[in-house]
Amino acid sequence: MNTTRRMTMGLLAGAASLGLGIGAVQAQDKEIVIGGSLPMTGVFAFAGLAVEKGMQDYISMVNEAGGIDGYTVRLAYEDTGYKVDQSVAVFNKLTSQEDIHLYYGDSTGFAKTIAPELARSGDMIMGGASFASELNDPEAYPYTFIPGPDYSEMLDILLEYIAQETPGASIALINSDTEFGRDPIKPAKAKAEELGLDVVLEIITPPGAVDVSTEVLKLRRARPDYAIFHGYVLAPQPEFISQAKELGLDTKFMGTFWSMDSSLWAGVGEAADGYMGVMPYRYYYDEDGDAPMLAKIREMQPEYVSTGYMQGFLSAMLMVESAKRVLDAGEEMTGANLKAALNSIEDFDTGGIMGLPISVPGNSVPVGRVYQFSASEGKMLPVSDWISVE
Repeated sequence: MNTTRRMTMGLLAGAASLGLGIGAVQAQDKEIVIGGSLPMTGVFAFAGLAVEKGMQDYISMVNEAGGIDGYTVRLAYEDTGYKVDQSVAVFNKLTSQEDIHLYYGDSTGFAKTIAPELARSGDMIMGGASFASELNDPEAYPYTFIPGPDYSEMLDILLEYIAQETPGASIALINSDTEFGRDPIKPAKAKAEELGLDVVLEIITPPGAVDVSTEVLKLRRARPDYAIFHGYVLAPQPEFISQAKELGLDTKFMGTFWSMDSSLWAGVGEAADGYMGVMPYRYYYDEDGDAPMLAKIREMQPEYVSTGYMQGFLSAMLMVESAKRVLDAGEEMTGANLKAALNSIEDFDTGGIMGLPISVPGNSVPVGRVYQFSASEGKMLPVSDWISVE
């Protein structure tokens, strides 16, 4: 019996002995707890802090509107420092103290490590910071979900945009020498061939590499129309772009989610102008299209919030919607029921956080849009329609 259940039984016993209404005590105890292994310190703290803020804001909105069928929602989390062993320790601690059916994990490594426990217990579903393609497999990871397109789907979105804008374009793939970086290489090459695009160069660098002069010379020889970075946050992308422009290359540079926050590029200067990439969510300052939820976010947060905030906000939204559907159906809060509820989401309106009504056909939400950085405005501006690769 976990601590929460013991406390509840103690409260009920105390209420009975004092002649208090048990119904009132139960009403106070009706809550849905979202657990979280969040990197509030360490190399990924910028993301963890933003995710936590986004989740808390959505949870506050839900509770202010009356909760879910009489239940309030609460986020229980601890810092992991972006370390898998610490993430597992936080998971074990929180799930021993709380009755948790929804969880947010901080990394691909943690998601893969904890997946057998999710399958064994059958108690919960788990989202998180990872968009790893490997996790987008309902058979191998039946209780996992990704709050956006996986990394391969992100490349699919970029390649579909390229094929539409520049049929037959030549492409360089630039990836970090990490599991994260290598993730979409093979499927991206297959997708490019399918679309009639030509992958003329593949470059692998250490993450955060500074001296990229040798790799830039390879770009100069290949002169691709587009170069797609994946597996980086910022460095070494600005150095690649600066050196390529100095050499007179007309290559258009692109990236994926974790390198698409406009605040990252604002300090790069003119070299960042024209950098493009895929984004599953609208930016804080987006005024394109109908987005009432974005307007509410701007009321709660009067200053810019990052893309990590949007990811946390949508993660909480999908978790709450899954729980609501299970409760509405009068079913037990189990991993199987919550995942079935999540997969029942079809043509769902996120209030404009994502620009299309979304569905969750498997473990991902395969929707995104291509944005381009304007150095003069310091913003990412849309250059494509919303693209679904379901």
